[in-house]
Order: sequence, then C-alpha cells, then structure tokens
Amino acid sequence: MTWEQRIHIDPLICHGQACITGTRVPVSVVLDNLAAGLAAQQIIDSYPSLTADDVHAAIRYAAELAREQVIDLPKRARYAPPRITAS
Repeated sequence: MTWEQRIHIDPLICHGQACITGTRVPVSVVLDNLAAGLAAQQIIDSYPSLTADDVHAAIRYAAELAREQVIDLPKRARYAPPRITAS
C-alpha cells in the first residue's frame, strides 16, 4: 500500500491538514512524535487507531514533501577550527 492510500486531505477534517485515512490524526502529529524520539509502537499505543503501516506512510509522505519543496535556510558560517597560539 502506498502513502497516497493511507493519507488524505479533506477541508472538513482537521482544517484540511493531511491526516491518516479513517482517523483525525494529522500526519504532523505522527512526525512530531517521531522527531521527539518516540518509537512507532509508542505512537500506536497513544493513538490506537493507527497501525505501523500508517506511521511508515507518514514518513514516506514527509520524504515526498522534502523532495518536492525546497526551503531556503539561512547560510551558516563554515566551521573553522580554533587557532592555537603559542603563549
């Protein structure tokens, strides 16, 4: 099953946020939990309507968005090792 079959967007559900199909669990909630270090099973325990396939679909959906959308990040100075001076 593809992520497209497990994730839907409906303007009448959760204000149009991408949600796991058949639930009102936004994909962003699943991803936020993963980013916070929770394991897939912990997320499923917190949201019993989810399955492991739903969690994987959320990850695949995020990967698809990352490929399709480029966000400009502020440029950072390159790392320069500290200078060692003789005292």
